[in-house]
Parts: sequence; structure tokens; C-alpha cells
Amino acid sequence: MIPPPVSGGPVLSKVMLIGQAPGVKEPVLARPFAWTAGRTLFGWFNQFCGMTEEEVRARIYFAAVCRCFPGKTSAGGDRVPAPDEIRNCSSWMNDEFAILRPHLVIPVGKLAISQFMAVGKLDEVIGRTFQMRRERRAYELIPLPHPSGASPWHRISPGKQLLEKAMIAISRHPAMQPIRKIEIQEKAF
Repeated sequence: MIPPPVSGGPVLSKVMLIGQAPGVKEPVLARPFAWTAGRTLFGWFNQFCGMTEEEVRARIYFAAVCRCFPGKTSAGGDRVPAPDEIRNCSSWMNDEFAILRPHLVIPVGKLAISQFMAVGKLDEVIGRTFQMRRERRAYELIPLPHPSGASPWHRISPGKQLLEKAMIAISRHPAMQPIRKIEIQEKAF
């Protein structure tokens, strides 16, 4: 793993979005989802929740399975964090859960989703809401596919329709309502 760690900043929220790990651009720009995948992710929030990137970053807590860039593969893609790297970083997410007590968790991509449940195919989990428990606290989990440009899954059937179903569920989730109410009030001024 290549420091520095990347953080979404201190956002007090009942909604927690969890990515895989920063890419090569995120440490330089000092924020998660700062490049191509981020543009796609924030486009989803804009389309389905009416939120700009700035509003999403200010109102949703961003975490990651691993906080540092894992490096490149020999083929040139971003390396997936190894199990020992994931274990070494897990205390951060455990502490964040204890502090924030989220009501809605949005894992983005198969690696992030697999921290909460077994994942065979994305078709089996995207577009669904799961009732979960962690340390005697209930929350709901709505997984999203990774917004990477390298994967066409979210742009073709059935991924496109399942993504839409997931984003509609996120936009309607009770934990998102206070967020959207604040936005409406701010836009009125």
C-alpha cells in the first residue's frame, strides 16, 4: 500500500458510502472518488437524488475498505488489496461504525460489498436492500456496482436496470430524507 491515506473528511452522517481503495489520482487530489469513477458515481447521485458532488461529499460519510493506494498490477490496472491489507485497515471502518452508527450503508463495488456479505454475481445483490446488524446495531445495506470505466456492467442489461433500482432505493431511504430536506432549504435561500 502506498501512502498517504485518503479520507472523505469529518462528515457526521447516518449514511456511509464505502469504496474499495483509492486509485492513483485520489492521494494527489486528497479525496476519494476524485477521478473518472467519481464522476460516474456523482452522476448517479445527481440523476437519482438531485445532489451535486459537493452536496454528496458534504452530507455522506466516505470510507474505504483500504485507505491507501494499493499500487498497480503488472498489466497496469489498480491492484486489488490483499486479505492481510484489508485486515490491517479494518479497524478504521469498525471505529467509524461505532462512532457514526449509520442507518444506511452503501458499499460500492464487489470488494466493498464482500466485507458485508458473500457475493457471487452482482446481479444477486445490486438493486436490493438488505437488513444487517453489526455490534447489535441494525442498518440497511444497499450495494452499488463499481462506477469504473473499465467495467461495462452498470451500462448494459441487467446492470443498468439494477443500478437504477438501487439508486431509487437510496434516494427514498429514510436516512437520505434529512439530507435532501437540508438541500431543499439551502436552495430556497
